[in-house]
Amino acid sequence: MKKLFAILAATTCIGTAHAQEIKEFNIGILGGENAQDRMTSNECYRAAIESALGVPVKVFTPADYDGVIQGLLGGTLDMAWLGASAYAKTYLTDPAAVEVRLTKQNLNDSTGYYSIGFARKDSGITSMDDAKGKKFAFAEPNSTSGYLVPAAELIAKYGPLEAYFSEVKMSGGHEQTIVGVNNGDFEAGVSWADGVGNWEDGYASGAFRKAADAGLVDMNNLTEIWRSALIPEGPMVVRAALPADVKDKVTALTADLWETDKACAYGVAAGDAKDFVPATHDMFLGIIDARKLSGE
Repeated sequence: MKKLFAILAATTCIGTAHAQEIKEFNIGILGGENAQDRMTSNECYRAAIESALGVPVKVFTPADYDGVIQGLLGGTLDMAWLGASAYAKTYLTDPAAVEVRLTKQNLNDSTGYYSIGFARKDSGITSMDDAKGKKFAFAEPNSTSGYLVPAAELIAKYGPLEAYFSEVKMSGGHEQTIVGVNNGDFEAGVSWADGVGNWEDGYASGAFRKAADAGLVDMNNLTEIWRSALIPEGPMVVRAALPADVKDKVTALTADLWETDKACAYGVAAGDAKDFVPATHDMFLGIIDARKLSGE
């Protein structure tokens, strides 16, 4: 795959001279953890892209997912790693706004992850059945694993969520849900993980791993109570109107990141993974259909 990108780079004459067709390059980072942690995790990535393109590169961390979506649609952001639902909203709003380029490949070779239901271990809640009548947290409406998929699956099994749980809350992001359940603000909630490795580590990658790495929670104090069907990993997208050589340069750099700077790739991937691999629009058709049905 890497040789393929190298050939692509050569045939499109990628280089600083061509990158000068743009004066700056802006990266949007979805919510899910606090803004400063998002900036820190992606600083090495920002610097690498800036060096490759030869123009200033800035990272933007809007308060919610829609800030990134609107930035891509409005042309103020040039690339982002989106969740599948956020990509679906972007595509449904303007099919020509962005191009799908890459997705994350996990340590077990899958390109999917899970919405994970969880509670405090000392709560006595060990299943979603036990969570009936409890205060339950989702992340935010544009999150795939933090709302779209778990809401659909739970409604299909239990009926209207407002009738099943005593209260349904939007925490504002995955980190907020994890910390909120840990602190007792919510009795249960959902967040995301690749499901690879050990629960006590927060699995290999995902929001739990980020929270555990940051020392925000001790995973031994939490317990998994539910798991969704496999969800496609979200795509790295680039603004379609960018010069082709810029899009290809950023794609190639990202595809090679696990080989060139593993520590940096770890931050971009929210934990350990195997690679960033090519992705296509068709991988997200099921999520696009789900988004249509939800009316969001």
